[in-house]
Amino acid sequence: MTTASHNIGFISTRFAGTDGVSLETQKWATIFERLGHQCFYFAGECDRPAAISQIVPEAFYRHPEIDKINQQAYSGSWTVTKEARSAHPEMADLHKDFFSIYVRPPQMTRRVNELKEYIKDELYKFARRFNLEILITENALTIPLNLPLGLALTEFIAETGYPTIAHHHDFHWERQRFQVNCVGDYLAAAFPPSLPSIRHVVINSLQAQQIASRYGLSARVIPNVMDFDSPPPEPDAYTQSIRKDFGIEDGEYFFLQPTRVIQRKGIEHAIELMRRLDLPAKLIISHASGDEGSDYEQRIREYAHLLNVTVRFEADQVQDERGTTNDDKKIYTLGDVYPHADLVTYPSSIEGFGNAFLEAVYYRRPILVNNYSIYEVDIKPKGFRAVWFDGFISSDTLKKVREILLNPAESQAWAEENYQLAKRHFSFTVLERRLQSILADCLGQQV
Repeated sequence: MTTASHNIGFISTRFAGTDGVSLETQKWATIFERLGHQCFYFAGECDRPAAISQIVPEAFYRHPEIDKINQQAYSGSWTVTKEARSAHPEMADLHKDFFSIYVRPPQMTRRVNELKEYIKDELYKFARRFNLEILITENALTIPLNLPLGLALTEFIAETGYPTIAHHHDFHWERQRFQVNCVGDYLAAAFPPSLPSIRHVVINSLQAQQIASRYGLSARVIPNVMDFDSPPPEPDAYTQSIRKDFGIEDGEYFFLQPTRVIQRKGIEHAIELMRRLDLPAKLIISHASGDEGSDYEQRIREYAHLLNVTVRFEADQVQDERGTTNDDKKIYTLGDVYPHADLVTYPSSIEGFGNAFLEAVYYRRPILVNNYSIYEVDIKPKGFRAVWFDGFISSDTLKKVREILLNPAESQAWAEENYQLAKRHFSFTVLERRLQSILADCLGQQV
């Protein structure tokens, strides 16, 4: 197999911040660069160096025009009502009562096509500018949050024959919000597309089964990983004030919820656990609500108040880099925070894989985890030791959490066992072997 350098173009709606897609992209890029290849980026938002990036604002899934399209595509505002017919006169003289209600405004179709053509032109510029040889689409042909981008990519790949690795994280059939829509033709065409030059990669085995049964497409499973070959550094002096800064008193337990505040994260389970444990503790939530609204955060605040549990929302003080806030408080990274937690709570009901689980294992922390489907199928069978519950906090859950909190030696033994298992199954070494194989396939080489 040749070791020649190749130019690889990553394409997504966003490469910025700490969302799962951005983090996993960085890990893949690290491996490719380690192998001698050069990586370039195309996105609507991008925090990579300008010299290797091309930013097209319309590729961002929260661009105002894309937002408008999504509201029409998935909100149900397009169904045939008197208001809809008056707003779309093109259909007024055609409509009959027995016509389908799943229609979309003609002007929406026109705008999607216009944006698709514009983005496709930008993709051609991107490919020429960086002399690209291989494309990697990161969720852009998976979750339909930017229809023009997905359609543009599909046509661009069909027109050029580019060898493409479609890295899928979240499919539309896994999210309720996409189930009722007026864009079924777009979803069938591009989310995901069936093209001979595309190699499909999913992050769990259930997705591989689904993409095969729904589209007849074969996919390789490459799980999310962390660099377990390089253990985290010991906490330094900067982090010694974390517990004090987060208001955790002597004798109190520090529970860490290292996720965004969104409904599927199941944070109310962590609050119930704290109430029923009846031990002095505070729950620290590291991330903000993000772009899914603040209703769930308000529900969590009210629920914590109702149960008389202390929950602190510390997104301002947990960021990508160390620094100080506007009111001169220390900013910590998530890696700074993990080693100080007595328990990591991860009560999600749905996850594509489970980055926070791997992070807790990496920093050797005990974990409380809901038995979400991917954990049950792809993670738990490997032998990981965690306190898990099946949809609700039981008396057995409480008993096991108490045992872990009150027996640090057992907790440490679990943590070390978990680390070694993760090193075997979810390390950069594992990722490197799998990426070498799929890259050789793209280039027509022998492995």
